[in-house]
Amino acid sequence: MVENAALVEHVERPGSTEPPVPTRWARFGLDTLPVNRRRWLIAVVVIALLITLIGLLLVVGAWRDDKWIESRPGVQTAEVLSTAFDRTVVRFNTPDGAVHIPIDGVLYPQGLSAGQLVRVEYDSLHPDALVRVAGRTYTLTFLPVGMILAITWAIAAGLIWWLRRPTPTGPTPATR
Repeated sequence: MVENAALVEHVERPGSTEPPVPTRWARFGLDTLPVNRRRWLIAVVVIALLITLIGLLLVVGAWRDDKWIESRPGVQTAEVLSTAFDRTVVRFNTPDGAVHIPIDGVLYPQGLSAGQLVRVEYDSLHPDALVRVAGRTYTLTFLPVGMILAITWAIAAGLIWWLRRPTPTGPTPATR
């Protein structure tokens, strides 16, 4: 119960000699900010943290996919059927003679063009699910995710600085 006492807003009572109890925002230095600025500041930080979490999950997901491919590897030559912004479609034959065209495309398709022949590595248990260009790994996700996170936190830092700036206390030109 005593721990929660610091979370209670202090109400000034006339004639009270008690020192004010710090608000829950005092430990972050936000107790002097207007409520609207405090809310915007919290929103900016939460959004930046969510983007960071998503970026880290993208890298972990790519690493996991690579580990699944490496646990049951198969290697074949594939033909690039089409390339688009969201996926690159390839076709390859497995040793059992089956033709596979992964519906989600191939992982790490940078620099591929339609009609090109390329070596692919795939999960031999599920050849239609996980296929990547041979020799490429999850480390290729570091640059784009790192750039997104750097830009996100640069924008967030600017907004945090702007939201924490002191408010003018005197009359503004509009109120004179």
